[in-house]
Amino acid sequence: MIEEEFDAIVIGAGMSGNAAAYTMASQGLKVLQLERGEYPGSKNVQGAIMYANMLEKIIPDFRDDAPLERHLVEQRLWVMDDTSHTGIHHRSDHFNEAKPNRYTIIRAQFDKWFSRKVREAGATVLCETTVTELVRDGRDRVIGVRTDRTGGIIGADVVVLAEGVCGLLGTRAGLRSMPKPETVALAVKEMHFLPEEVIEQRFGLNGDEGCVIEAVGTISRGMAGLGFLYTNKESISLGVGCLVSDFAAAMESPYALLDAFKNHPSIRPLIAGSEVKEYAAHLIPEGGYKAIPQLFGDGWVLVGDAAQLNNAVHREGSNLAMTSGRIAAEAIVQLKRRSHPMTKRNLSLYKIMLDNSFVVKDLRKYKDMPALLHTNSCNFFTTYPQLLSKAAQNFLRVDGTPKIDKEKATTAAFVKARSRWGLVSDAVRLACAWR
Repeated sequence: MIEEEFDAIVIGAGMSGNAAAYTMASQGLKVLQLERGEYPGSKNVQGAIMYANMLEKIIPDFRDDAPLERHLVEQRLWVMDDTSHTGIHHRSDHFNEAKPNRYTIIRAQFDKWFSRKVREAGATVLCETTVTELVRDGRDRVIGVRTDRTGGIIGADVVVLAEGVCGLLGTRAGLRSMPKPETVALAVKEMHFLPEEVIEQRFGLNGDEGCVIEAVGTISRGMAGLGFLYTNKESISLGVGCLVSDFAAAMESPYALLDAFKNHPSIRPLIAGSEVKEYAAHLIPEGGYKAIPQLFGDGWVLVGDAAQLNNAVHREGSNLAMTSGRIAAEAIVQLKRRSHPMTKRNLSLYKIMLDNSFVVKDLRKYKDMPALLHTNSCNFFTTYPQLLSKAAQNFLRVDGTPKIDKEKATTAAFVKARSRWGLVSDAVRLACAWR
């Protein structure tokens, strides 16, 4: 027995779920959003980067009251060995624009704010509610859900699954397979609290300016992984992530990896004297374009991490999540206004719209990169960072050795480590995967 009917039910109150629920509710649809956490963001203590353009398309005036930490004016990219880093960075006063492009946020606070906007738009939001089953009719079309609350079926024309990378509901319902260990990364993060003025002094910031450091190299101990540091107003988000399959094969402890990263000579001075108040682990989809499952069916769509929409090369996740949620909602709104049923054929509109967006275009561009980095992780994350560090030290040290001899020694070190054919092969494969 169906107790209540909605135009749409959204499962999950993260970036993609909130974007979908807000977009549909603001267009007049009757929307129910279900979140198993105590409140939206209760499972997210970590910091993150939020891209303004994607949120502006949903809530144009978000800057008026959103809990934003710092707008980013500097990006540093480091290649690290055990004792040093070699890197590039870009800093520009152009990022001090009236409407900045990127912000650091703390998800627990941001998700609460976003959920409040969803409620203000007219959606019904129920927290501490777990969806136990997708309900189908005799034609295998999803027509609603059952929850752990007392009562019967909650009906809907369409269900939006925004349950995250390892959400069990879609898997149990046979809508998608459980992600493979080689397509999911485990990131562990800590929040290091420091006075606002200390953060600004250490990173050369003024006011609400922010800086991000992203690092690769021996910090991941031969695994495909990344270290990161985000500056917030009065805290620093510090973490490291690697593929789940690599953690299992190497028998490495994620926390041990994080501990080594924060004690690296290049990182330790930046967090000296900080107080660690929060620690979290989070799964991130890393499979890229080839890992995207079926995104729609009779009465349902997948969005965000549940759809494996994450650009690992550019470390973009929240913007893809918000965009996919918005596009799915816009497709549903179009179908509702035309009085079209939410069949698989009609919901293919979502996939068409998503394919025409930057989301799929970017993922398709880097479709071969995840496999390349995974199968050559030792070379790209250990051998080359060590060679680059030695080359930089050799170049910068003035000790009476002729420069020509230094250049020959550096070249010989690269050839010895990878061979001439190996160097050419690595360069060609990297170029092909990047195109």
